[in-house]
Amino acid sequence: MAGGMRRKSPGSPFPLLAKLHTLWQDKHLVLFNTEHTFLVVSVLWILEIGINLWVIQKVAYTEIDWKAYMDEVEGVINGTYDYTQLKGDTGPLVYPAGFVYIFTALYYITSHGVNIRLGQYIFAVFYLVTLLLVFRIYNRTKKVPPYVFFFVCCASYRIHSIFVLRLFNDPVAMMLLFAAINLFMDGYWTLGCGVYSLAVSVKMNVLLFAPGLLFCLVWEFGLIRTIPKLSLCAAIQLLLGLPFLLDNPVGYVSRAFDLGRQFMFKWTVNWRFLPEWLFLNRYFHLVLLAAHLLTLLLFAFRRWKRPGESIFELLKEPSKRKIPAQNITVDQIVLILFTSNFIGMCFSRSLHYQFYVWYFHTLPYLLWSGGAKKLAHLLRVLILGLIELSWNTYPSTNSSSAALHVCHLIILLCLWLAPPLTSALTEKQELTTDKDKRH
Repeated sequence: MAGGMRRKSPGSPFPLLAKLHTLWQDKHLVLFNTEHTFLVVSVLWILEIGINLWVIQKVAYTEIDWKAYMDEVEGVINGTYDYTQLKGDTGPLVYPAGFVYIFTALYYITSHGVNIRLGQYIFAVFYLVTLLLVFRIYNRTKKVPPYVFFFVCCASYRIHSIFVLRLFNDPVAMMLLFAAINLFMDGYWTLGCGVYSLAVSVKMNVLLFAPGLLFCLVWEFGLIRTIPKLSLCAAIQLLLGLPFLLDNPVGYVSRAFDLGRQFMFKWTVNWRFLPEWLFLNRYFHLVLLAAHLLTLLLFAFRRWKRPGESIFELLKEPSKRKIPAQNITVDQIVLILFTSNFIGMCFSRSLHYQFYVWYFHTLPYLLWSGGAKKLAHLLRVLILGLIELSWNTYPSTNSSSAALHVCHLIILLCLWLAPPLTSALTEKQELTTDKDKRH
C-alpha cells in the first residue's frame, strides 16, 4: 500500500508535470493525433519568434520592391493622385488604394523607408500574426496531423524570405485574407466581407478567393441577402480609392485592377518549359482563363453543392429551399475558399516567386482534404517538398516548372475525388447548431 502511495504522489501535487510526462510517453500520438494540434502549433509559433529574429540578424536583406513601394507612396504624399503618374524603380504603381495607405504608414514608421531593419521587424510581426491566424484555422478544422505544421512554418526558406527579407506587399494582403476567413468561421460574415475587401485593396490576387466566397455567401444567406455584403465590399473599394477616382478614374481602375497586365518570362516559376512566344501569347492566356472558369464551374456544380440540390436552389432564401437548409460548416467554408484560390493558382498566366505566399499555408489542408484516402502521409509530405523545391529553384527550370504542375494536378484530382461536402456535417454539427450568426 505504501508503495502504491509513493507511485501516485508525483502526479498529484504536480498535475502539469504528470500531463507532460504522459505526452512524452505518447509523443508519437502528439505528432499524429489532430487533438494535439493546439499544443504543437503553440510550440512552433514560439519557435518562429526566434527563427525570424535569427533570419533578420544573420541573413542579408535583398532589395527588390521596397524602394519602389516607398517611391510610389512618396508620390501620393507629395500630392500626386493620378495613378498613371505614380511610379517607382521597378515600374508604375499597379496596386489598389489600400496598398497606398498601409505602405504610407510604413513609410513614416521607417523614417521615409530608410530604416529597413525596423521594416523587417514589422514584417516579422506580420508573419507571426499570419501564422497565428492560419494555425487557428487548422486547430478548428483538425484535418491535418500536427507534425505537418513544421513544414508550414519552420522549414520554408522561401516564405521567411518573402516576409522578412524582401518586404513584399503580398504577405500583408494574405494576413488580412486569413483574418477574414477566421471571421467567416466565427459567423461574422459582414465584418469578414469588410476585411476581405481590405485585403483585395492591398493586392488583387485575393480575388482568387472571390468565387468560393460568393458560393459560401449564397449557401448561407441566399442571393438577396448576399447582395448587401457584396455591396459592402464594393463600397469599401470605392471609399479607399475615392481620392484617386476623383482625379483620374480611368487611370486608377486600369492600373490598380489591370487584369491583362503582361508578365515577364524571366520571372515565371510555372511556365518555364514553354517557348517565350507562347508564354506571351494572348490566345494562350484566354485558354487558361477558360480552363480556370470551367474548373470553377465544375467544382461549384459537382463538388461544392449538396447532392440532389440544384445550384439554382441555393439562390433562394435558406428557409424557402426544398432541401432543409443547414448552416455551412467551418470545414466547408475553408475547403471551398482554399480550393477556389488553388484553382486560380493552377491556371495562372504566370507565378512569380513572391506569389508562393498566395497558397503556401493552404496546401496541407488541401492535401489532407483530398479523396485519395490511401495517399500515404509520406507521399503527401513529398508533394509539399517538391512544391517547395520548385519555388526555391532560381532561376526556374523546365523540370521545376513541370514538377510544380504535376503536384498541382495531383492535388486537384484528389480534391475532385473528395467525398461530398455534406459528409462533414455530422462531425461538425455540434459546432454550428449552437452558434448564433452575427450579421
